[in-house]
Amino acid sequence: MPRTIALLMAGIVGCYGLNWFLSEFIEVVYVDYLNLIGLSIILAVGLNVVNGLTGQFSIGHAGFMAVGAFVGALASILFTYGEIAAGPLEHAGLAQFLLCLLFSGVAAGVLGVVVGAPALRLRGDYLAIATLGFGEITRILLTAQDSLGGPTGLKRIPKMPLLPGASGWDGGTSVFWIYLFVFVVIVLAVRLQRSTFGRALIAIRENELAAETMGVPSARMKVVAFVFGAFFAGIAGALYAHYQHSVRPDDFTAVRSIEVIVMLVLGGLGSVTGAVAGAVVVTLLPQLLRPIEEALGIDGLSMVVYALLLVTMMVFRPQGIFGQRELSLKLLRRLIPGRRKESP
Repeated sequence: MPRTIALLMAGIVGCYGLNWFLSEFIEVVYVDYLNLIGLSIILAVGLNVVNGLTGQFSIGHAGFMAVGAFVGALASILFTYGEIAAGPLEHAGLAQFLLCLLFSGVAAGVLGVVVGAPALRLRGDYLAIATLGFGEITRILLTAQDSLGGPTGLKRIPKMPLLPGASGWDGGTSVFWIYLFVFVVIVLAVRLQRSTFGRALIAIRENELAAETMGVPSARMKVVAFVFGAFFAGIAGALYAHYQHSVRPDDFTAVRSIEVIVMLVLGGLGSVTGAVAGAVVVTLLPQLLRPIEEALGIDGLSMVVYALLLVTMMVFRPQGIFGQRELSLKLLRRLIPGRRKESP
C-alpha cells in the first residue's frame, strides 16, 4: 500500500511538472496533439485488456466513450450552472469534476456489464457484430434525445479545474488531468497483466476450454475485463467532453472504435507498450501528413499515405510493433546494432 501511494504521488508530481513545462515552452497547437494522444492512450490501453489479454474482438468501444462523455458533461453542467442552458464558460470545481469522472466511469462500467454478460458468450465475428451494433445503437439513442441536445449535443461544458500556476491557460490544465489518468490506466493495466487474474485472462485467450478445465471461470472473468475497458472508456469520454467544451453523438461513430482497434493491432495485441505506441502513431501520423497534403494541393492524400503505411506494416510485421512484448532494458539491448545475441 505505501508503495502504491508513493507511485501515485510520483505520477501526480510528474504530470504537474509536464503541465508547467508545456505552459512555459510549448505552443498551444502541439499541446492539442498531446491531449489527443493522451485520450487515445486511455482508450487503447483499456481496450487492450479485452482484445489483447482476453482475446475477444470488441469494436463497440466508442459507445462506452459516448456514454461517459454525455454523463460526465451533463453532470458537470448541472453542478456548475444548475441548468442545461449554460451561461459563460467557467471552470468546474475540483470535487465536482472528480465526481463527474466517477459518474462517467461507473455509468460506462454498468453498461459494460449489461452488454458484456450476454455478448461475451459469443465469439469471433459474432461478438464483433454485436459490439458494433451496441455502439451504433448508443449513438442513435443519444441523437434522438432532445434533452441532451439531439444531433448537436451538449455545449458550454465547463473547463477542467485550474491548477496553481496554470491560471488562464486551460491547455496545461487539460494536460495534467488527461495524463494523470494515462498514468493511472497504464499502472493498473501493467499490474493486472502481471497478476494472477491477468495470467488467467491470457490462459482464456490461448485456450478457453483448457482454462475452464483448470477451474478458470472464463465467462465471469471476460465480463470483468470488459468492464475494465468500458470504465476507462467512460473516463476518456468525460475528459474529451471537458477538453472540447462540447460533445456530439457523431463524435463517437464506428470509425472511432475502428481507430482504437488499429492502435492495438499496429502496436501489438496484448502489449501495454504496444497499445501506447499504436495510440501515438495513429493519432499523430495524420497530423504530420496534413501539411504535405496542403503543400501538394491534393485532398485526402494524408489518409491515403496513412492507409498505405498501415498496410505495409501489416504485411511485413503482422504481429505489430512490439508483438506481445513490453518495453524493457533487455529488449532495448537486443535492438542495439552489432550487439551479440544472448545464447539460448
